[in-house]
Amino acid sequence: MQPKDFDRWNEQKKKLHDGEREVLFHEREIWWCSLGVNIGFEQDGTNELFERPVLVVRKFNRDVMWVLPLTRTEKKNRYYVPITVGDRNSVVILSQLRLISAKRLQRYMHKLPKGQFKKIVSAVQQFFPKP
Repeated sequence: MQPKDFDRWNEQKKKLHDGEREVLFHEREIWWCSLGVNIGFEQDGTNELFERPVLVVRKFNRDVMWVLPLTRTEKKNRYYVPITVGDRNSVVILSQLRLISAKRLQRYMHKLPKGQFKKIVSAVQQFFPKP
């Protein structure tokens, strides 16, 4: 296992926190997002900005949202849903749902079709307890 560069991520995280940039985002959109270096099996970002594509699942306000990270690694179980992003195949990681600040969003990629988005939302809902 490759060592994680928490120190370099911490410096980048400070820059993100102090940034004044406002990002307009909506549900169903896929963005490159600075997810950072995380603990254990939490999904990490890569490259200089510690990025990974994410799907905006729920927008709460202009500052925070629920996102699901994407990967190209296919796995066949109930925690992964395959999707098509443009002309490429990806997989949504349902078990990695998380709340993030809009300050983490870097670049817009794609808007998921309504049908694919509904399928993902239904798949996420199965993990919440029934009232």
